[in-house]
Amino acid sequence: MEAMPCQNQRLGPRPQDEQPPAATTATAGGGSRLIRFAEPGEDSGCPSPDSSSSSNGLSAAAAAGPTIPAGEGGAPPIGPQLKLLPMNDQLRELQTIIRDKKSSRGDFVFSADRLIRLVVEEGLNQLPYTECTVTTPTGHKYEGVRFEKGNCGVSIMRSGEAMEQGLRDCCRSIRIGKILIQSDEETQRAKVYYAKFPPDIYRRKVLLMYPILSTGNTVIEAVKVLVEHGVQPSVIILLSLFSTPHGAKSIIQEFPEITILTTEVHPVAPTHFGQKYFGTD
Repeated sequence: MEAMPCQNQRLGPRPQDEQPPAATTATAGGGSRLIRFAEPGEDSGCPSPDSSSSSNGLSAAAAAGPTIPAGEGGAPPIGPQLKLLPMNDQLRELQTIIRDKKSSRGDFVFSADRLIRLVVEEGLNQLPYTECTVTTPTGHKYEGVRFEKGNCGVSIMRSGEAMEQGLRDCCRSIRIGKILIQSDEETQRAKVYYAKFPPDIYRRKVLLMYPILSTGNTVIEAVKVLVEHGVQPSVIILLSLFSTPHGAKSIIQEFPEITILTTEVHPVAPTHFGQKYFGTD
């Protein structure tokens, strides 16, 4: 299946995207900054790409110089299914703390929970809603909106469970299913060991939670399980914190109708997320 030839869709305006790339870190007006990623080997707190990244041609791109997230600054687009949160200094700071190997676990978890909350709230914006009219305490009519019923969350264990509380904080009564996928010791392929969903999940819109998209294989297997239970890929919204270009492309090529929401696309993903979040690193 060919990759989608469209540009990535970023949620909300980014003034800096409208300005041409600059070689310096500030423009004459002093407002625009160019943020780059450190190359592997620099003291940035980011792990170097593993052998699997090299096989996908990502290590060569990383070694060539500063990497720009896919779909920005002329980088190869992935598709309109991939949506990025609007970048700002707050978001960049949270990403920095999570990637920094010197961050304490307390700071790491606090920052991860904040970033998860931002992703979850933006994910809820992707769900359908209906217009409604309510009466205020002063007796006035107010034209508002209300989310349609029929949504649920599904976390891919174990790192996906870190996002469950953020979803419950926004939707108190939402039902959450679970999928456990691990690599087979003999074949090294992703294998489904456990799956528990609401019985009527085939009628629901699904917020699939998995914080780090590296190869995309785990998510692909999880979506296959959901499809087997009657869920259409078009009603699945994948909530992720970090993604590699290869991981996002693999998922979209396999399921072109799925929606992926993340904060960053970069060849080096913080794969230590689950271990540090749950204190097993």
